[in-house]
Amino acid sequence: MSERPLVTWYGEPTPTEGRRVLVHAFTGFLDAGGATAMAARLLQSREHRLLATFDVDQVLDYRARRPVLTFVTDHFAAVDMPQISLHEVIDQAGTPFLLLSGPEPDYQWQRFADSVLEVVRATGTTLTVGLSAIPWPAPHTRPLGVTVHGNVPSLVSSPHSLVGNIQVPGHIGGLLELRLGEAGEQAIGIATHVPHYLGQFEYPAAAITSLEVLTSTTGLVIPVDDLRAPASRAEGEIAQQLQNSEEFVTIVHALEQQYDQLAALRGTPTPAAASSDLAPGGQVPSGDEIAAQVEQFLADMHDRESGDPRES
Repeated sequence: MSERPLVTWYGEPTPTEGRRVLVHAFTGFLDAGGATAMAARLLQSREHRLLATFDVDQVLDYRARRPVLTFVTDHFAAVDMPQISLHEVIDQAGTPFLLLSGPEPDYQWQRFADSVLEVVRATGTTLTVGLSAIPWPAPHTRPLGVTVHGNVPSLVSSPHSLVGNIQVPGHIGGLLELRLGEAGEQAIGIATHVPHYLGQFEYPAAAITSLEVLTSTTGLVIPVDDLRAPASRAEGEIAQQLQNSEEFVTIVHALEQQYDQLAALRGTPTPAAASSDLAPGGQVPSGDEIAAQVEQFLADMHDRESGDPRES
């Protein structure tokens, strides 16, 4: 029996004489602060049309991420099945680009990567860009960092990388960048650094940063005004939560000092208005103390959001 196709096509992209960009944004593993999901939603809120879908029955584990069923009175009325889809989206300047989005596949990664390579070549894509958001030991009171990586030297970050040579858990975005590069295609990734203590909560500022770097890197024009108000509300909520945790204020101040010291070493100016003093006595918490207090901070935020009766 022949293997079922992984991709089903519904249309062809609009012909273009310039560079065709394909952006992929997969939710799941590298979506700290919900930044990747928010960025994908904003991109798809623009004028768009469906070009292709991937057969999720072949690549997703429904028991790990169960679809939501709607029960009405005495029967099931609907189901919200996940989708991995390819859309053509029109940016603010009228330039078409491609958006591949949905949950990160659980199965058949090699075959999935081969299928994306076929999509890249079938659509005449000249640059593939992956969006991700990673937890990072940095304070929310400083500009968010971004690492741009890939096989296009003119687009990637400076050689003075904060990361160096490391091994990380596999993820489909990274595998696509690797496989596309091996096949001679241009591919980069934009990884936004989300303060690690905010990784479990929606953090629109990270989505704004991801999209702004996407704009500056590719030349696509993507307004982010719709995320400004949610980002402002989130910052206000974080400030309010910090007021209730003197210990965590100390941690944030310690992260600020580390950030400022690194910025000074790299010759990156820090806004004067954002500067703050370290905790009284200049004591920097240990790594274990930071981890313990981050966990307590997250637990307190969860209790308040869920209306835990223990919270007065």
